[in-house]
Amino acid sequence: MGMQAWKLAPGSLKVMYVSSFMMNLGFYALIPYLTLYLTGDFMWSLALAGVLLGVRQISQQGITFIGGLVADRFGCKETLVFGIGVRAVGGLSFAFCTEVWQFFAAAIVSGLGGALFEPSYQAAFARLAPEEHRKVLFSFKNIVSNLGMVSSTIVGSVLSSFDFQYLSLVSGAIYIAIGFLIGWKLPRLEVEFARHSVIKDIQTIFKDRPFVAYTLILIGYYYLFMQLFLTVPQLAEAATGSKSGVAYVYAAISLSVILFQLPITRMLQEVENRFMLIGLGALVMGVGLFVFGFAGGLPLLLVGSVIFALGTMIAGPLLMDVVPMFAPPGKLASYYGFNGYALAIGGALSTIVGGWFYDLGDLWGWPGFPWTVCLAVGLIAAWRLYRLKDGKNRFHLQAAVKQ
Repeated sequence: MGMQAWKLAPGSLKVMYVSSFMMNLGFYALIPYLTLYLTGDFMWSLALAGVLLGVRQISQQGITFIGGLVADRFGCKETLVFGIGVRAVGGLSFAFCTEVWQFFAAAIVSGLGGALFEPSYQAAFARLAPEEHRKVLFSFKNIVSNLGMVSSTIVGSVLSSFDFQYLSLVSGAIYIAIGFLIGWKLPRLEVEFARHSVIKDIQTIFKDRPFVAYTLILIGYYYLFMQLFLTVPQLAEAATGSKSGVAYVYAAISLSVILFQLPITRMLQEVENRFMLIGLGALVMGVGLFVFGFAGGLPLLLVGSVIFALGTMIAGPLLMDVVPMFAPPGKLASYYGFNGYALAIGGALSTIVGGWFYDLGDLWGWPGFPWTVCLAVGLIAAWRLYRLKDGKNRFHLQAAVKQ
């Protein structure tokens, strides 16, 4: 089925797949090991490292809405290439940081690059994906992303074992290569020039209450997902006594997605309530993280990783696929940008509050505390998504059109 999805994808979409693989390779090779680098070589507390990751998250997703507005007005390709260049500068900068403020500056620059390229990438992918094959193509994107993630475990663990500076330089170089690839191979997408002002576009989105509610609920989903960048690496190293524990966790998650994403997508494709499926995925992710609370070694770490991966396989392909159903013509990147606030807030809470919860669990002698919180978050997100209604019946109309 993977080869079928690749064959169904037009050439321009294949460029996006390769870019997605490289983006995840560069990102996941750097960020988890940055946490271990700061808490190890520089003796930062986990809470301070969490604040750094939270600042990076806010500087990215906090202004993705602006990045989406820019893309809708000046072009997805142009904004995408520029944003990737800014991300490359941020990644390279980590190699030369020695002071706390320097790490924060590099994190902010890296985040700003993501704020520009993320909504541009999502909007370009949605516009290039043929409507009749959207589910399969979005699911295959999740597989490609995880191929990049599992490859990053090799690059990250090998280079960090020598020197973190090498890892930063390689990560930055990967983004430079992505920029050249997209600039060379991706066709220029016609800009649907907005007839309304930016303020009018913002008002349109805020009046779309179901979409705003959907974005707010996703804060819980991203709180769970972003545990991968702070508390999970810390737990994996503590449970296995080695940094290689991080690679095992990421490999287990990624390989599970690579092997089972398309069969699970096919099994669930007849379920019409996508909100319910996204909620189910969040709940399963919460269960997987809860299992981590009992992990004293590698076996339970791997069990929790596979359960967590199952949750991402259920919800992941649908998260972005439903956004075009909300968005009116000419505002797709803006809707993706606004939706990025879920990741901004959820990710910041995950790294800042999650790191604090992890430290509190150690202080109270209850190491399962942060993972119990994750289970509670998964339950709340699942319940709210199950209850979510779209009064404009856009999803029913979409289904009717397909029939």
